[in-house]
Amino acid sequence: MALMFFPDLRLNVEMSGPEGGPPVVLLHALGTNLALWDGVVARLPRHRLLRLDMRGHGASDVPPAPYTMGALIHDVERVMDRVRVRDAVVVGLSIGGMIAQGLAVKRLDLVRGMVLSNTAARIGIASQWQDRIDAVRAGGLESIADATLERWFGRQWRDLPELTQMRAMLLATPPEGWMGAAAAIAGTDFYTPTAGLTLPTLAIAGLRDGSTPPDLVKETADLILGSRFVLVRSAGHLPMVEQPGVYADLLRDFLESIGHV
Repeated sequence: MALMFFPDLRLNVEMSGPEGGPPVVLLHALGTNLALWDGVVARLPRHRLLRLDMRGHGASDVPPAPYTMGALIHDVERVMDRVRVRDAVVVGLSIGGMIAQGLAVKRLDLVRGMVLSNTAARIGIASQWQDRIDAVRAGGLESIADATLERWFGRQWRDLPELTQMRAMLLATPPEGWMGAAAAIAGTDFYTPTAGLTLPTLAIAGLRDGSTPPDLVKETADLILGSRFVLVRSAGHLPMVEQPGVYADLLRDFLESIGHV
């Protein structure tokens, strides 16, 4: 991992895999960090993998909230430009999937294909997000942790072996960063721009996902001509954590199908 310096902030970036390998960019969810992808990275040894901690998350800087979706997209854009990664497949989870959509609309030279995982063109409504932001401002992330984990993993969330790891990752997120990125989600509706995209796209949903239910993910997939939709029945909002082998197989199959190998 290394900090990448820009005039307004530092972003924590990690590149792995063989130089010259087909590039894949991995964008994490709200309240997580680039370590979310550890189980997938180990299973994609032939690809050049770029991950970064979104602003306000992980080891990246934490500017004052709120953030805009445009700023989050620009962060990824300038990291890719800095490391000279183009024609990548961008894999985005939740808010990461929103960033992927916006990046593809803005910079199609950077994005050859997308994997929209547990995400949508619009997630929730502004008042919902404002309630959560208010709760975090008053009581920290602990105040929304149980409700968040239940949305991520479903009714049996307390029994999952990944629970301790994911609760710790959520609670390690700077509250200011969480609130900033949540505001970006609240202000984003990509239905119209995403409907104009025609690049190869795989959409992945988890059966137990209460944050971005399968019908919502499929609705977004259906906006993109020729996209594919896959439902992971044994997972919720974080299939790359709950079922890393299954998830990596889906990615590999998609990458091979579009010749990105």
